[in-house]
Amino acid sequence: MFYTIGEVAQMLGVSTSMIRFWEKEFDILQPKKNAKGNRLFRPNDVENLKTIYHLVKERGFTLQGARAKLAENKGDVIEKASVVDGLKRIRTFLTDVKNAL
Repeated sequence: MFYTIGEVAQMLGVSTSMIRFWEKEFDILQPKKNAKGNRLFRPNDVENLKTIYHLVKERGFTLQGARAKLAENKGDVIEKASVVDGLKRIRTFLTDVKNAL
């Protein structure tokens, strides 16, 4: 399954130009390109983008700091990002329940 750059940008709430910029800055992003040159992102690429988003936008890392953190311990960063994502979903659910009451 592949996602277009527009779909990925919408998932993350960022612009397509930011994703293209991150692609140049981070070696872990290697989307496929079709004959027309359109980027096609695999689920693994989307997870890597979510991790980069978590480091840069949510935790306030610089690009250089985010690259260093990923090189240092990528597994730990991915695990923490998934925990934060899960907590956000729980918070949204609880907010919805509260509003329904």
